[in-house]
Amino acid sequence: MKYALLISAIAVQAFAAAPSEKRVAALILPMDKASEALTLKVEAFANEALGEFAGFTVRTSDDLFGIAADEEAVASLKRAETGFKESKAAFDERNSEGAERKLRATIKEYGKAVGAMKTCGNLCDAVAMFGSVLQARGDVEEAKIAILDLLALSPSFELDRKRYPQNFLALKAQVATSRNAQLRGSVTVKTKPAGARVFLNGELQGYSPTTLQTLPIGKHLVKIERPGFKQLGLMVEVTPEDQDITSELTATSGYKAFDALMDRLAGEALKDKGGQTMTSVSNSLKLDRAVIGVLKEAGESTELTMAYFDLKSGRRIAIKRVAFQGDEFGQLRGEVGRIVNHLVNAGESSDKQVTRSSDPLDGKAGTEEWQGEDRGGKNISRDKKATGGDPLDKASGTEDW
Repeated sequence: MKYALLISAIAVQAFAAAPSEKRVAALILPMDKASEALTLKVEAFANEALGEFAGFTVRTSDDLFGIAADEEAVASLKRAETGFKESKAAFDERNSEGAERKLRATIKEYGKAVGAMKTCGNLCDAVAMFGSVLQARGDVEEAKIAILDLLALSPSFELDRKRYPQNFLALKAQVATSRNAQLRGSVTVKTKPAGARVFLNGELQGYSPTTLQTLPIGKHLVKIERPGFKQLGLMVEVTPEDQDITSELTATSGYKAFDALMDRLAGEALKDKGGQTMTSVSNSLKLDRAVIGVLKEAGESTELTMAYFDLKSGRRIAIKRVAFQGDEFGQLRGEVGRIVNHLVNAGESSDKQVTRSSDPLDGKAGTEEWQGEDRGGKNISRDKKATGGDPLDKASGTEDW
């Protein structure tokens, strides 16, 4: 009994002594319009790297600033869902005239509700029913347009053979293999500010400005999100002609307050020690530490200065500067990850901070011997038991065997 109580007491003490997790975040600050488009992307890569460290609670911009709902879109979605139920009831009762009238109004409401939608959902069913009732009344050409919209919204959408007549199933198959179904167009999405996430039919495509290429003609759902701003959604009619969309995003009051501090925070981040702005940010965003990055256009390249700070004291733990040119081949994720690993490992070495996984190139000059490190960066024993007695292990090829 005494031993049990002693073990229990030790366990409680060990649990109580366990260090609390640090609340950390990556705050990326653009110094000009050109670098603004990279802000959210660099921040996402930095937070991804921070998430590999034990003892951290990573707070993203979505957590810190949120994404304000489009209240008008939410209201339109409610009306559209109600209209869909009524339209479906009329369609199932073979009331073509009533179904057509209700479906037109319902699809129009869905067009206003894109900002509150995650996927096509009931809109796809509404478009399919609309095409079917148009064919039933003899308007085959308009029915084909509805089918093209359906194929654009959801290429894999399957019609319920029990609900739709055989002639409509045949028409859908005919349209799917037609010349019009092979036509493509592109849409360039720009936002103010730049760097917003752009979704197409529910799938993330990149950050604005971005061009959505080789899209099937017909209707598509374009949704735009940026932390600290109100959601924006559009139903875009894609044609063989290229088109541009420019949208101005509406900031929340909370983000406006942070935005007013950006220049001062960037100034402190470039110094040896932070000041009142850093303390204010720590208190308002409830952060202990942060990787603060300052992006600045430098000729044909972009300069990124990243520093790791203890926000409460303003102490700069580590700093690193790099210059890069775009992200054409997806190299930016690895570059940002290596910088973050360098900063945090340098700052947390006294606490023996260890990443769950690490880049084998991190901290390497290219001349080191890699025999003591595996592809994941974890040290392993290379004795004969571990290698199975491989005669080539630790051999350069010139030894006398």
